[in-house]
Amino acid sequence: MSKNPLLIVLGPTASGKTKLAVAIAHALNGEIISADSRQIFKGMDIGTGKDLKEYQINGNPIPYHLIDHIEPGNRYQVNAFKEDFYQVFNSLSLQQKLPILCGGTGMYIHSLLQQHEFTAIPVNQALRAELLRLDLTQLKALLLTHPLSSRQHADQSTHKRLIRAIEIALYLKNHNFVAKPRIEFNALVIGLTSSVEFRRTRIMDRLEQRLKEGLIAEVQSLIVNGVSKEILVFYGLEYKFVVAYLSGEIDYLALKETLFIAICQYAKRQMTFFRKMEKDGVKIHWFDLEQEGNLEQKSIELYKRHYLF
Repeated sequence: MSKNPLLIVLGPTASGKTKLAVAIAHALNGEIISADSRQIFKGMDIGTGKDLKEYQINGNPIPYHLIDHIEPGNRYQVNAFKEDFYQVFNSLSLQQKLPILCGGTGMYIHSLLQQHEFTAIPVNQALRAELLRLDLTQLKALLLTHPLSSRQHADQSTHKRLIRAIEIALYLKNHNFVAKPRIEFNALVIGLTSSVEFRRTRIMDRLEQRLKEGLIAEVQSLIVNGVSKEILVFYGLEYKFVVAYLSGEIDYLALKETLFIAICQYAKRQMTFFRKMEKDGVKIHWFDLEQEGNLEQKSIELYKRHYLF
């Protein structure tokens, strides 16, 4: 076995990542580490698709980490994820367990594989409020005023990421930044994909199931227990649109239709980010859900070729 193995299962929402990761963990003496930016919160079960019943094989529980980890109402950033991840990874490695990172939050996964050291730079809320008034062209022009060394790896694809890039550049201008030494992983990345039509069907089926399981009641319970509507809107997707429904801004039919569209758009953004990861040098072994059979066996064979031969 090579040093610091890390098996990663990624894919867009509703692609079956958890089911595959659990099967691999059962076969290879592994444990799951979640790479999902919302499953980290307690009590946000239906809306985030935790599907905790899937974490068992033949009645045997498969251990998981970074799920139900903190209270809802908090914000959880990529650097907090990294610190929590390294702690779990080190513990599993000492136990000779295979760490299996599973999720669809590409930024979390990419930050580990590409050693994104600047995630430790703190947020500057005052600066962000000021920069929100600028459009993309203005933000790009402002970023160009900073030295190349502090902006050469910046993601300029969205308004939000440009603001973060400027925030980092300004911090580096006024502070000395020393990155922590980090583990270099021997990562095997498995990706799940499908046609857009297939993915949309799965998204709709899962959305209908979540509504039947009590998605609306879950959001109501979070509000009753003190989680503000503003932070639920910040969590996005299911929580954002259910809050709008509970506030009387949309009816049930509009809730279902707009949420379906939003989830499909989110899945498209996830795939775009995964393709960006590939352009940045991350090798992803893609399995097509419509073409491939026995994904568990194929994943195990891939694992053996990567690590054992």
